[in-house]
Parts: sequence; structure tokens; C-alpha cells
Amino acid sequence: MKTDKKSKKRREELILEGLGVAPGVAIGPAHVREAGDLQVPEYQIPAGRVKAEKVRLGEAIDKALRQVGKLKAKALGIHGLAAEELGYLLEAHGQMLNSSRLVGGIERRIDSDRRNAEAAVMAEISAIAQEFEAMEDSYLSARAEDVREVGHRILRCLTDEAYHGFGGLEKGSIVIAEEISPADTALMDPRQIGGFACVLGGAEGHTAIMARSLGMPAVVGVPDLLPTVRSGDQLIIDGTNGLIIVNPTARRLAGYERRLKDIAREARSLARLRDVPAETRDGQRVTLQVNMELPRELEQTVETGAEGVGLLRTEFMYMNRADLPGEEEQYQALAQIVKAMRGRPVTVRTLDVGGEKLASSLGEHLGEAANPALGLRAIRLSLKEPKLLRPQLAAMLRAGAHGPLRILLPMITTPGEIRAVRKELDKTARRLSRRGVAIADPLPPVGAMIEVPGAALAADSLAQSADFFAIGTNDLTMYTLAIDRGEEQVAHLFNPLHPAVLRLIQFTVEAALRARIPVSVCGEIAGDPRFTALLVGLGVRELSMTAKAIPRVKSRILSIDMHAAGRRAMMIMEQVDSGRIAALLDDFNEMAN
Repeated sequence: MKTDKKSKKRREELILEGLGVAPGVAIGPAHVREAGDLQVPEYQIPAGRVKAEKVRLGEAIDKALRQVGKLKAKALGIHGLAAEELGYLLEAHGQMLNSSRLVGGIERRIDSDRRNAEAAVMAEISAIAQEFEAMEDSYLSARAEDVREVGHRILRCLTDEAYHGFGGLEKGSIVIAEEISPADTALMDPRQIGGFACVLGGAEGHTAIMARSLGMPAVVGVPDLLPTVRSGDQLIIDGTNGLIIVNPTARRLAGYERRLKDIAREARSLARLRDVPAETRDGQRVTLQVNMELPRELEQTVETGAEGVGLLRTEFMYMNRADLPGEEEQYQALAQIVKAMRGRPVTVRTLDVGGEKLASSLGEHLGEAANPALGLRAIRLSLKEPKLLRPQLAAMLRAGAHGPLRILLPMITTPGEIRAVRKELDKTARRLSRRGVAIADPLPPVGAMIEVPGAALAADSLAQSADFFAIGTNDLTMYTLAIDRGEEQVAHLFNPLHPAVLRLIQFTVEAALRARIPVSVCGEIAGDPRFTALLVGLGVRELSMTAKAIPRVKSRILSIDMHAAGRRAMMIMEQVDSGRIAALLDDFNEMAN
């Protein structure tokens, strides 16, 4: 009886710190996402493919070693015994990845059995783990778990595929994992999952953007997460302050429950603004639209009173599948959204994959790139592979028959790219018309995303070929400052208030105004009330953001005097120091409160 009581003894409260990337609070049971949940393919390979398969294994091991190196660097920031223990563990994992029996055994299985690398990894870690578990020494038998963990890391690097589903979890569960990809996030239902936390990631990575879009609290960059949290632990996730509280005390739990009630009360107050026009105190109208990642955000979009969809990311149709979506499937998905918006405009972006947003269904079209952010991606891929672009354009043209639709082109750098897409659009429209298929009439406007410095600096030229601009401040900041927005080691340097970034935004807005074409901001700063006065002061009259951000941004617009915002924006543009810019902006926001 005493033993049972001891085994059920409640674990002490632990507080883990990370980077809060999606605000909000959730309380619920932990669900630790194990690497073993990956679906591993198994097949024989031809003799001529053995060498290539071993090269693939080597690349995966190199990637795994880089991941371990990053974790070791982060572990240095942890204090106390946890840092020492985590350091020993990662050192052992690094040794196993460097010419160990594990790696040699996997290579031999590829050679002798002609198995694919994934199957060889699974077979070898199973064999080694069984040997360890059979030993009478409890310390050595426990090392079987380390072997499995290292093997699973190699598998994740080999497959580069999403976890398969989050069904069956207890309502309100908080998902804990080493890394959560954008494709993983697409599988999460916020009605079922309270939030998530992971070891790797950055504030401006696509996973974080999707979490904010879904209104799901998220914390990333927590190095001691997996050794600390167990499935079933009660957790509080505080995405605003970047905290994970494991097995909270009754007092802390009560405090966070009160905070949840305060958040709900504030949300009800902001919801009253739904039908209030977004208009400054001196009568200037600002259009507020939504960035949409997934069709299931439709209900939330309509509820917030959004005036349209300013950015519909089409990558959701390519995620978590091995094949490509056809024209009909894409048309059905887009038509559903256009119809649901009931005459409000929908801006659909053509496929934007590459780097962290790679979809497995596109593997044959994308080779390995030394730097994916600078490689074959976005509009470059679409123009190189017309069989990817043409079904998208056809689906957009057909969906445009049901309501106003605009076509947005990602990562544009030259007017020639816009003209090339227009040529394909015209050809597609003629083909559909010959078939008697209903399409948008007139043809949809075609716009350019301004997200690289070259595009911003050449905005006057691009404005001669584009019908509208959408400024993607996330990538614009990344490319301007040479900072990978998904890299946790430099995430703190990502700063959209850098003078260079602001000047590029200003160049773009002024070019659009001269050409008399619409210009919007659809990056993350559009949904942050802190930046609202600056953006409208620079001349932006369209903002696109996550649905949840609309009420707060609208509230800020209602408090702004446009002339005062313009004067403050010009004062900010004269500054050369980011700190001074932030102080001037925050001071202006404080005056409005």
C-alpha cells in the first residue's frame, strides 16, 4: 500500500523557459510526441542504388549531428544539474552518430540486405537495443533508450516527413516534441489541442506563424523539454511569456485560471468591434483582412468581421501527402473559401515552397540546395515547372467565377516573372474557355509579393507590371538582415524595426502610391498593434493578419489620428538606430492609451 502511494506521489512543479511564439494560455495534459511515431517505409533497393542510399544515410547523419550541436549550444544556457546531465546525454548521442557500431551496422545492412536506409536504421537499433536490454547490468540495459533516440533522430532526418495525425488525444492536450514542422501544425485541431512546445524553432518560422494563425499558444527553443516532461503531466503553456510549467502548484494553477477568465472577458469586449468600421479618429479608412493557412480558419475569419482574405497560402493542399493535388481538387478547395467569403475579396498566393516549407509531395521537383532560402523556391519553382503552375492557375480562374479573387506571386524579383505568369494565365484562360468552363471575368488581378530587398528597391519597375503589391515583412526582414527566421540561435536578432527594413517598406509603399496600385502589408507586423500607427503613417491602407489579431488592430486604428501618425512615421524614418526607433514608436503608442 505504501509503495502504491509513493509511486503516485505528485511530482514537484518545474518551470521551463523558452521563446513564446504564439500568445495565449492553455492548461492541459502533456502528450509527448515520440520519434517512434514516424511511419517508416521498408523496401528492397537495386544493387545500383546501394551507393546512393549510403550517401543519403550520410547526409541524414550529418544533419543529425548539426542538430545535436545546436542542442549542446543551447544547453550551455541552462543552470544547475540539468545542464550537466543534458550535456552528458548529448555528448553520448554525438559519439553514437560518429563512426559508431550503430552507423557501421546500418551501412552493412544497406550493403548486404539491400534495404532502404530507413528500414536498415530500424533493424539495427532494434538489434542493439535488444542486446542492451538482455544485459543484467541495469545501467547498460537502460542505454537501449539512448540507442533508440539516436536512431529515431536519424530516421527523422531521413524521412523529413510530418508526424501522422493527432487524433485520439485527450481534449486540451499540449503536444511536446523536439521539433514541430508546418505540416505537423496543419494536422492540429485547436478545438482538440490546447497548444504545443518544442525544443527547436524560432519566432518567425512558418510553424510559429501557423500557430498564431490557429490561435494556439506555442513555445519553442526549450532545450530541457524532452528530458523533463512526461506524457500525462499536467502542464500550463504560457505562449505570451514563453513558459512551460510542469505539474503546477494549486496556487499557480488558480492564478492562470483567473488569467484565462480575463483573456475571455477581453475577447468578448473586443468582439463588440466586429461590425465597427476600421476608421481613424479623423475619418481615414483602413481595410483589415486575414492571412489564412488552412480552410478550417474560415469560421473564425467570418466571425471577426474580416473584409476579405489578404493572403491565402495554398501550401495546405500539398502537405502530408505523397502525390500532387490536381486541378479539380484545388478548384474545390479554393471555391469553398471564395463562396464562404460572400463577395469579399480573396487573395490567393501561388505555391510558395522551399526551405522549411518543403512539402513531401514535391520532392521530385526539388533537389538538395546548399541554401534553400536562396534556391529554387516560390515563383522560381512554378516557372521552372509549369505542370505545377498551370493546375493552380486553372483552379484559381475557376474559383474566381464564384467571387472576387486576386492572384499573388511570391518571391518576385523582376517584372519578367510577372509577365511570364500573365502569359500562362492567358493561355490557361483560353484553354478553359474552349472547354466551356466558367472562369473569372475579367481575369483576376495579378500582384507581386515584395519580400526581397531587390524587389523593394525596384518597386517602381515592378509596379508597371503588377496590379497590386503585398509586402511580406517576415521574409523581407530575413533577407535584408541575413537572419534565418527559423533559427533559434539568431532569432533574437530578427528585427522588423531595423532602419533598412523600414526604408524598404517605405520605398515600396511610395512606389505603389505613385503607380496608383493598392499596397498591403501581410507580414506578422500587420497583426501587431504595436506597429499599426507606423504602417498607416507610412501610407499603408490595407493590413492582412491572423483572424485573432483583427480586433486588437482595429481597436488601435480607432484611437489613431492619421496626421499625428504621419508625423511620427516621418520622425521615425529619420532615425538610424533601432533602439531609438522602438522608443519613438512605443512612446507614440503609450500616448494613445
